[in-house]
Amino acid sequence: MATVEIYKPKHHIRFVTASSLFDGHDASINIMRRIMQASGAEVIHLGHNRSVEEVVNAAIQEDVQAIAMSSYQGGHVEYFKYMYDLLQEKGAPHIRIYAGGGGVIIPKEIKELHDYGITWIFSPEDGRKMGLQGMINRMLEQCDYLTATDNEMENLEKITVDQPEILANVITYVEEMYGQNDAQAVAVVEKARTLSKNTPVLGITGTGGAGKSSLTDELIRRFLHELPEKRVAILSIDPTKQKTGGALLGDRIRMNAIFNKRVFMRSLATRGSRTELSGAIRDVLDIVKTVGFDLIVVETSGIGQGDAEITEVSDASMYVMTSEFGAPTQLEKIDMIDFADLIVINKFERKGSEDALRQVQKQYQRSHLLWDKDLDTMPVYGTIASQFNDKGTNSLFAALVSVLNDKCGLDWETSYGQFVKTQKQNVIIPNDRQQYLREISDTVRGYHKKSEVQETLARKLFQLEGAIQTVNEQAPDDALVTSLQSLAEGIKEELTSESKRILANWDKLKEAYAGDEFITKVRGKELRTALTTTSLSGLKIPKVALPKFKDYGEILRWVYKENVPGSYPYTAGVFPFKREGEDPKRQFAGEGTPERTNRRFHYLSKDDDAKRLSTAFDSVTLYGEDPDERPDIYGKVGESGVSICTLEDMKKLYEGFDLCAPATSVSMTINGPAPIILAMFMNTAIDQQVRINEEKLGRALTVEEFIEVKEGTLQAVRGTVQADILKEDQGQNTCIFSTEFALRMMGDIQQYFIDEKVRNYYSVSISGYHIAEAGANPISQLAFTLSNGFTYVEYYLSRGMNIDDFAPNLSFFFSNGLDPEYTVIGRVARRIWAVAMRQKYGANERSQKLKYHVQTSGRSLHAQEIDFNDIRTTLQALMALQDNCNSLHTNAYDEAITTPTEESVRRAMAIQMIITNEHGLSKNENPLQGAFIVDELTDLVEEMVLREFESLNDRGGVLGSMETQYQRGKIQEESMHYEMKKHSGELPIIGVNTYLNPNPPSSDDVDNMEIARATQDEKETQILNLRAFKSLHADQTEEALKKLKEVAVSGGNIFQELMETVRVASLGQITNALYEVGGQYRRNM
Repeated sequence: MATVEIYKPKHHIRFVTASSLFDGHDASINIMRRIMQASGAEVIHLGHNRSVEEVVNAAIQEDVQAIAMSSYQGGHVEYFKYMYDLLQEKGAPHIRIYAGGGGVIIPKEIKELHDYGITWIFSPEDGRKMGLQGMINRMLEQCDYLTATDNEMENLEKITVDQPEILANVITYVEEMYGQNDAQAVAVVEKARTLSKNTPVLGITGTGGAGKSSLTDELIRRFLHELPEKRVAILSIDPTKQKTGGALLGDRIRMNAIFNKRVFMRSLATRGSRTELSGAIRDVLDIVKTVGFDLIVVETSGIGQGDAEITEVSDASMYVMTSEFGAPTQLEKIDMIDFADLIVINKFERKGSEDALRQVQKQYQRSHLLWDKDLDTMPVYGTIASQFNDKGTNSLFAALVSVLNDKCGLDWETSYGQFVKTQKQNVIIPNDRQQYLREISDTVRGYHKKSEVQETLARKLFQLEGAIQTVNEQAPDDALVTSLQSLAEGIKEELTSESKRILANWDKLKEAYAGDEFITKVRGKELRTALTTTSLSGLKIPKVALPKFKDYGEILRWVYKENVPGSYPYTAGVFPFKREGEDPKRQFAGEGTPERTNRRFHYLSKDDDAKRLSTAFDSVTLYGEDPDERPDIYGKVGESGVSICTLEDMKKLYEGFDLCAPATSVSMTINGPAPIILAMFMNTAIDQQVRINEEKLGRALTVEEFIEVKEGTLQAVRGTVQADILKEDQGQNTCIFSTEFALRMMGDIQQYFIDEKVRNYYSVSISGYHIAEAGANPISQLAFTLSNGFTYVEYYLSRGMNIDDFAPNLSFFFSNGLDPEYTVIGRVARRIWAVAMRQKYGANERSQKLKYHVQTSGRSLHAQEIDFNDIRTTLQALMALQDNCNSLHTNAYDEAITTPTEESVRRAMAIQMIITNEHGLSKNENPLQGAFIVDELTDLVEEMVLREFESLNDRGGVLGSMETQYQRGKIQEESMHYEMKKHSGELPIIGVNTYLNPNPPSSDDVDNMEIARATQDEKETQILNLRAFKSLHADQTEEALKKLKEVAVSGGNIFQELMETVRVASLGQITNALYEVGGQYRRNM
């Protein structure tokens, strides 16, 4: 493919980039904004899940030429029309709108948006024709103009805090004119100085990566809370790339508090400046000081030891650093310790921070000759800006108010105490357990090493016994036989009791599987299983085939590494046999209203004795909000999932299914607001059983009877809630609460399950699927997923839970694909988990069994030649079933462009049914065992996973790696590797980059396909139902939410209280109440 020349802009072009509201798909917009930067643009990146108002306000304050969006979660027509309307309304009609959404935005919708005034919606066909750089070139060329007007002098005199568009435009003007000696520009700045108000300026500077943006956001949040009448402007500076002229202005993405009418923020690039400040910063400050803000904050880009320019433009300055500054002598080289009014050691949770605090205090004391002052009175503060309501940050804010009062003659007051020592709250992994991943790697390798020693000894024993037998048969020699027997006895002494038991029972084991039926006991019940099926040719096909080994070494190696299904280390499966009468089939459903999805559930399961329901929620629900008429929310209600916002919705969703029936199982794919949705589900099950019992009795239950029914329901209900917050941060992006608070609620769910004896419901589905969908290869998917699982184990142990009380409530969820490693992903996962659980954690047999769900790859579903998708899905389903997955979802072929239709879902279900009912070899339940390539792949993949554990361990474990975005970065690299190989054709994909359809479908064909969308009536119904629920419980809601917040603040079990709260409050009401006590998720670049 020919290289596309990069367009060279004549002006400074600025873009705001983001993913749309309730949309976590940020991979494509990240790629696009990187190309924009490399092409010379200044990019203000907001990240995922951004409302129209957030994007438009940012675009106006930043005075950009254009907005560039990705939208993959539906509701795009309403979203972009609303964006266009809001730009007109706010006086910014010149700002262009560009967007893309792959095959999700179909041709007729693209035309509708173009006709409405959206500049351009890029289609997959545009991408194929223009390429990525060609698309960016088009945008740059159309935006290559100066936004500033010629009436800056006039504008200057009428700027107010309520006119951000005028202020932004004048800032652009002085930025553009800086250094050009333009007479009008000079006059504008001079005029500004005469109008300037005595606004205090706080300068915040520090080393790169110290968390300045997060700390600034936390200080702004406290400013808004403590000083409710005050307004603040933030000028945030990031470096310009000298080579390209582009810049990533990335501070907005880290800030949650700035989307407030009392805050103005402008991002500046350093441009020609070689320092941490923009050359135009003094002129810009003069402009901003005319407006009437109560405080101006200037945040610089990262600085070196000798930089202190911020002190020249600020009234008070703050230096932000971390404990990782090297030897104490390095502190003597840092100029800002001499000049700063406040010094902050952020990320104080890191090892060595207390020592660093002391050393910085001493250096400040030396530098300022404060020998008569106590070290604790030095203005040096330890903070953890990433921690909600951090006491150190509270103390820093109090000190900041004091400094500003002293230096600027203010009389501000705050409720925070000034010298409160910071402390790490909600410790997730204790310091003495930080090496857990390396310990697990050592444990697994140690297990194999010991097994190999036993295998070698057993082989020698077998050879000696053979030699003795041969001597006795061929040439009897008593002395030789005695000598050999002595050697054999010595070897027997070295065999462990476990090895001896395996060898002693080997023949019995073979006999057990050679009979007609196999008898097992599960929870005290005796189960009889037929051991063979008969083919049409009359052959008896064994359900489990055993090796015909005679060599003791081969027997031990096989048992220690493989064993029969249902036996440690569970490589071949965690149960002796597949459950009869219940296929592992579990199909995903969710669209529109609860009633509509309920009908789909009944359709999917009407022919099945076992009702295995898997629930997809719409993006409004996934982000913990309520339906609303606001267009950017309205468009997404009931799209790509079911809309659920109240307990009443949940009851309608599962109407007609006995949620406590042994053959009913409900899976819910939701993460951020999972505790709230799970509380709704549990209440639904309880209310259903109460109703059933009251109908039987013909009267209301007594209190004692209700308690008995509730306990029985919780102990009987089967299913899974995903609730995996670690993978959300790494790859999926439906985090809504701060990570620590989200983990605390996960722990509260598990503690509630232990207290209430919930044994049949999984409290978390530790998911690799979304990590794979974000681009990870199978090894990274498996390594990151297992490491997340072990992190939950360590966290729950640190909360005082017993391993065997919670491990059985953990389940896993993997993607599948056509890569060779997917053949053994379950085998490797089961073996690592079992060995670690048994050898390291001392867990019982039930806890050692890793149970997992597989969904065929969504990434392998292509919009081109969608009929070929079923072929890929069939191969993936076969691999998953042969690897003994515990449940399986087969994707529908049309999911590349829409929520599946009834026709496509029927085909998807047929794939599994044909494999389980027609495919002869699948009557055998351990078909992978004994294949040389499978054995080889299992060992290779396992070793690569253990090495990844060590890589994570060396970066501070899972949580430490997340802080540096190691997992996210690796996922993106692997995604790019795949995309480049696909794009070049080196990785052949049939119907996509080779064997192309000579008659591809036209845009009319795509428009005429059956597309599943929520109707306007369905959206309106959900909003009306929500209003009715709120009205019904209006008298109880406020008190319930107040009690929930009190429980959260006091350290009580939040999930236990949620079980009460959801009865009278909606999803959105509860989410927003929890934000107040637990904090919102802070996005990463």
